[in-house]
Amino acid sequence: MKRIAVVFMASMSALALAQKPSVYPAHGQSQQQQTSDDGACYSWAKQSTGIDPAVVAQTPAPQSGPTGARVRGAARGAAAGAIVGDVSNNDAGHGAAVGATAGAVAGGVRNRQQQPAQVQTAQANQQSAMSTYWRAYDSCMQGKGYTVQ
Repeated sequence: MKRIAVVFMASMSALALAQKPSVYPAHGQSQQQQTSDDGACYSWAKQSTGIDPAVVAQTPAPQSGPTGARVRGAARGAAAGAIVGDVSNNDAGHGAAVGATAGAVAGGVRNRQQQPAQVQTAQANQQSAMSTYWRAYDSCMQGKGYTVQ
């Protein structure tokens, strides 16, 4: 059981450990017993929730680089501009160029507005998963006679 605790501590990231609740022996358990119980509850919580805190804590944030929104915006703008240019003054090429520029700008703006929301959603999902895991871990440790804060 001592080996499980060592593997547990090695696999946990700093973020996951930062959220770990404080555990105190309530019935005079030794440090060795607490380490053993900690490893057992880690495994039980992981199995019962399906959440591995080491994996969740290491999940990368959504990509903040190019997403193709400008290209899609430019394509939509060029198509609309070509139609407008052809109808208004029989110059579909000029209308397509103007529309493509406007579409690229609009696509970039839309992308910049969506990225913070995606990052916020990913962080909320990560926190929710960790909260679920730690509640299961807390229950296990309390069942083994520890005070958890």
